[in-house]
Amino acid sequence: METPARRTPSRALTETGVVPILRGKRTGEHLPAVIDTLVDNGIRCLEITTNTPDGFAAVAAARSRYGDEVELGIGTVLSVEHVDAAEQAGAAFIVSPHTDPELASAAVGRGLGYYPGAFTATEVLTAWQLGATAVKVFPASVAGPRYLKELRGPIDGVPLMPTGGVTLELVPEYLAAGAIAVGMGGPLLGDALDGGSLPALGERARAVLDVIREARA
Repeated sequence: METPARRTPSRALTETGVVPILRGKRTGEHLPAVIDTLVDNGIRCLEITTNTPDGFAAVAAARSRYGDEVELGIGTVLSVEHVDAAEQAGAAFIVSPHTDPELASAAVGRGLGYYPGAFTATEVLTAWQLGATAVKVFPASVAGPRYLKELRGPIDGVPLMPTGGVTLELVPEYLAAGAIAVGMGGPLLGDALDGGSLPALGERARAVLDVIREARA
C-alpha cells in the first residue's frame, strides 16, 4: 500500500516533549487564561478538545495572539466536520482517540498534523500507514512505559506519543522507553480549567519541562 504524504512532528512538539490536553466540559471561560499561563511558562504545543466549550474559538484566538510561536491543535476529533472546523480555526494538527481512514485522509489532505490513537502493534502500524504524523499510544496508563518499550522493538521507525494517565513521575520512563513526547491532561492541568490556581498551573508546567530536560540530558 502506498503511504500517504505525512507531516513530520514539529519542533514545538519534539523540543518541549509535552502536549497539554485542555479538556473543560463545564465552561470555556478559563481557556484563554490557561493557554496564556502554559505558554508563559514554556509550553509551545497545546491540544484543545472538541468537547471543551468554545474550544475552536479559543484555538482561533490563541493563533491570533501567538501566530507561529505556539502550535495549536484540536483533540478528540471524531468526524470530518471536526477536521473542517479545526482547519478553519487555524489549528496545525488534530488528535483522535482512535484511528479512522476517513479522518486520516481528511487531515493529511489538508496538510494538518495527524495524531491518531492506537494501542496494539497492528493498530499502530495501521495508523502509520494511513499517514500519521506520530501515533498516540492510548490509553498509555493501562500498560505503562514497559509496554511502550516492547512496542518500539519491532516498530522503532514509528514515532510514539503515550497519552492517558501520564504522570510527572512516569515522564522520564516514557522518554527512556522511546517516546518522542507525552500527552498530559489532569496531572498537568489540575483544576485550572474550572477556575483553579494559575500560578500552580505554571509551577506544574515548569516542573514537567524541567523533568523532560533532565531526562534527555
